[in-house]
Amino acid sequence: MSLVHYEIRDGIGVIRLNNPPVNALSTALRRDIQEAFAAAREDASEALLLICDGRTFVAGADISEFDKPPQPPSLPEVIEQIEQSHKPVIASLHGTALGGGLELALACHYRCGLASARVGLPEVKLGLLPGAGGTQRLPRLVGVEKALKIISGGKPIPAVEAEKMGLLDRVFDTGAADLLPRALEYAREIIDRRAGPRRVGELPAPSAGAETFSQFRQQLDKRSRGQLAPQLIVDAVQAATEQPLQRGLETERQLFVQCRESDQSHALRHVFFAEREAARVDGLEGVEPRPVHSVGIIGAGTMGGGIAMCFASAGIPVTLLEMNGEALERGRAAIERNYATAVRRGKLDEVQKERCLAAIRGTTDYGDLAQVDLVIEAVFEDLNVKREVFARLDRTCRPGAILASNTSYQDLDAIAAATARPYDVVGLHFFSPANIMKLLEVVRGKRTADDVLATAMKLAKRIGKMPVLSGVCYGFIGNRMLRRYGSQAQLCLIEGASPEQVDGAMESWGMAMGPIAVGDLAGLDIGYRARQSLDDEQKGDPRSYCIADALVEQGRLGQKSGAGFYRYDAETRSRKPDPLVASLIEEKATEFDVVRRTFTDAEIRERLLLALVNEGAKILEEGIAQRPGDIDVVYIYGYGFPAHRGGPMFYADSRGLRGVYAAICDLQAQYGGDCWEPAPLLRELAESEMTFAGWAEGNRQF
Repeated sequence: MSLVHYEIRDGIGVIRLNNPPVNALSTALRRDIQEAFAAAREDASEALLLICDGRTFVAGADISEFDKPPQPPSLPEVIEQIEQSHKPVIASLHGTALGGGLELALACHYRCGLASARVGLPEVKLGLLPGAGGTQRLPRLVGVEKALKIISGGKPIPAVEAEKMGLLDRVFDTGAADLLPRALEYAREIIDRRAGPRRVGELPAPSAGAETFSQFRQQLDKRSRGQLAPQLIVDAVQAATEQPLQRGLETERQLFVQCRESDQSHALRHVFFAEREAARVDGLEGVEPRPVHSVGIIGAGTMGGGIAMCFASAGIPVTLLEMNGEALERGRAAIERNYATAVRRGKLDEVQKERCLAAIRGTTDYGDLAQVDLVIEAVFEDLNVKREVFARLDRTCRPGAILASNTSYQDLDAIAAATARPYDVVGLHFFSPANIMKLLEVVRGKRTADDVLATAMKLAKRIGKMPVLSGVCYGFIGNRMLRRYGSQAQLCLIEGASPEQVDGAMESWGMAMGPIAVGDLAGLDIGYRARQSLDDEQKGDPRSYCIADALVEQGRLGQKSGAGFYRYDAETRSRKPDPLVASLIEEKATEFDVVRRTFTDAEIRERLLLALVNEGAKILEEGIAQRPGDIDVVYIYGYGFPAHRGGPMFYADSRGLRGVYAAICDLQAQYGGDCWEPAPLLRELAESEMTFAGWAEGNRQF
């Protein structure tokens, strides 16, 4: 069945694409577009209108075809055919026109669309650059600087903004049902004024000095540290200023292939599919979620307030409970400040801000939570305190209400056991700051009901989060792995590295922040308090926390106290090394009879990354995570792991599990300890020369 329908309306040839769900430019769709334009070449139509069925214009290429042998016709061939049409071609946009979709529109001679539409070239997010003329045609239309920002940033822009810069020619402030008649009117207007084809590729080459490109490269060095595609995008756009169109297209294609074959693009494409898989829970197909029209949140501190903002911003009314009026007012004031910051940054306007604030009602009375559909507890990280809260919620909340804990570490089953309805209990582990961080670990207890789990996963999407399912264990997926990562960072310190070397080694590799700086940001007292509830065996090697504990006991809690492992500027919060910390590290090394030595950055990275991989393998084997890609999503969205490295499990697969296993065995022989006890799954896969990804294809461990 053809994916393209062609008909003539009042002298206008209407080429309608229909390749659900997002009209991706698959081989079949490209072939049918080519055939439709060939049929229209000699018929009685005076102009051609390209439009799409469904909820969107073409949202991009079919990414699943990237690793397959190319099939004709290629997208550049289709685009060349459209641009060379002797009849004017008008693209009519709604929804999104992204990547290859926008390149298709750029091949058309005129572009119109709904005001609600968005356009962009997001290939950089997959480690790619536009490969069908986007880097050559867009600068000719909007100029070099705007093109560089659009292509290297990868973010879609609204149709109204696109019209102002000349990317769109006409914008309709109307609904989707009126798009076709309005587009036909616009096409008739072009015919009546005998406008004829206006080929973007034939516009004069854009001009820009060498300084423009040099400055932009410097900006990218800071913003996209270590990434290949952004720098090659600059090369491609620069080619548009220096080469005729055909040579520029050839240059672009060469650079596109270089990107596509790179390790970084393979990693980012893995992340793209892993994100989509993570939102799917095996066994929940067809389970109806419970309706959630109102939410209660217990605790108006930093975490509780941030969680309240997530729901209020999504239009869901929130009842925010605190123990006393003073704490409640502090929490509301912090929420107001956060929303005011969003207004200053242009993310909200004043009307939206007031609407969000109005959606949050404060209370000190548990009775006000009696009729909400979901309650989220965000109180002190203490099991007994949480159990008391849940016992009270059990008495207060209506039957069928979902009771959720935001715990980062505690046993969800022990919390659920404080109620008479453990099937209604689920973990919703938000990451701080909750109103900004996208990751949400959804924790399933032993008795959590399927419809409760389905509700949590769907609700996460509704509030703009990236949900990942976890089973119950200490720290769940992310924080359990973080303990190993952080412990190795601390051991590197006491054994000879400095805080700035440990952080520098990881940041230069691509981590958003080094582990020592992350500890200061989160607050060293959080880990300190968590350790107080553990026995010596659970705490692990005292060398891995003795320095942090000593700092806390000196009142150095991190950024919030102005000093932790680093000292922080009161105004800018910029960090700088502190000689007092260096002395403290030396003292602790002497106390524990550690002979300090010189580290290389490579040694530091090896220990920290392999600690993540080994623990991740244990998590998979135990069924705590559904799949290795879920672990990668957790670390990218929750812990600043560089997306262009693909996540810790993809990193291990890329390196080769036989080599990873051998390296961990070497570390075990050198250092011993639980951290370096190789995961049985890792050993099994290494010996059989498999990968985590290959294992996941044939296993459903959850």
